[in-house]
Amino acid sequence: MEQIVNLHIEKLQEGVYLATSDEIPGLVAQGRTITETLEIARDVAKKLFEAQTERKDSPKLKKVGKSFDYPLVVGG
Repeated sequence: MEQIVNLHIEKLQEGVYLATSDEIPGLVAQGRTITETLEIARDVAKKLFEAQTERKDSPKLKKVGKSFDYPLVVGG
């Protein structure tokens, strides 16, 4: 079952990107590009969600429905 996790992504002064989420405590991912950061964040979110589910402490996330909005980042 796929679920939606909202991420906050910011570019740090060091030139790397940092992703965090209010919905999954402990989710922190850092990468050289937005794409790399999203890939790492997806892996971290999956592992945290699985661990929280085992403890019966899983976050209440929105299930992916028939449609949803997704911001697409395109290089210029």
